Amino acid sequence: MKLKVIIHKAEEGGYWGEVPAVPGCMSQGEAMDELLDDLRDAVEGCLSIHRA
Repeated sequence: MKLKVIIHKAEEGGYWGEVPAVPGCMSQGEAMDELLDDLRDAVEGCLSIHRA
């Protein structure tokens, strides 16, 4: 599944991102690769809650 993400540079350093197609799904990371890994985990968690 492919989802679009919006990535923002955090003022205090690092990045944070959100997934508009999954309300409330967001995460943060110090580096871009960390953020993308964390967003994948966040999407899985958000979607598993919606299936329950």
